[in-house]
Amino acid sequence: MEEAEKIYYSLRETELETGIPASTLRYWEKQFEELSPRKDGHGNRYYTRADQEIIKRIKYIRDELKITRIEAIRKELKGNEKKSDERQAALDILLRVREELCEIRKMIKQ
Repeated sequence: MEEAEKIYYSLRETELETGIPASTLRYWEKQFEELSPRKDGHGNRYYTRADQEIIKRIKYIRDELKITRIEAIRKELKGNEKKSDERQAALDILLRVREELCEIRKMIKQ
């Protein structure tokens, strides 16, 4: 039986999923209105899959498109959302293929 997908992910889980440090995630919350995780009474952050996708999109814009100014990233998020989504999807596929090839390589070396 498959496990149901979680609705909310902790800051640590999101940090591991996206590769973005917690300090950067907290900074991005202040800079990008699209990113707004829920907080409990203790101030703990809980991210949805949609939040994680926004984080990955920001990371892609920053790292792959080499856009580093916050205002320019905001513009790219708003103006080219579909284009960024397509690029991010292609990048995700390529990363999965790379992981699978690395696994195959390990099996061959054994």
